[in-house]
Amino acid sequence: MIRRVTVPTLFPPPTYAHASVVEAGTRLAFLAGSVPLDARGELVGPGDAVRQAEQVIANLREQLDAVGSDLAHVVVTDVYVVSAEPAVLAAVWDVVEASGLSTGPHSSTLIGVACLGYPGQLVEITATAVVPEGAGRGGNE
Repeated sequence: MIRRVTVPTLFPPPTYAHASVVEAGTRLAFLAGSVPLDARGELVGPGDAVRQAEQVIANLREQLDAVGSDLAHVVVTDVYVVSAEPAVLAAVWDVVEASGLSTGPHSSTLIGVACLGYPGQLVEITATAVVPEGAGRGGNE
């Protein structure tokens, strides 16, 4: 079970929760950073943070599916964007919101950084998700 918490004595977050509580005994998946590469390892959307964010979300969906989870069960993310411009960070966050990832709403941090691991990479998202009871076990377990 996931309990999303928005603290009434703090400034209300626009589309995320201050905290997510997961009951003991629940299976969790800790996902490596989802990056904007296609199945061939090619960078998607060179120079376009929004297009890269869309690819990152698509890849995140694949990662979640492989472990028997989905976007609705994500409890926390870190969204990394190569930019110091609030408008670019906001545009990437719009993609996150449109994906349904923030439906929970999950807890998230949006971070502007100097660079990421692949040449030309502008966006990366790390995530932790609940794997629902009875979900199949995928991947290389």
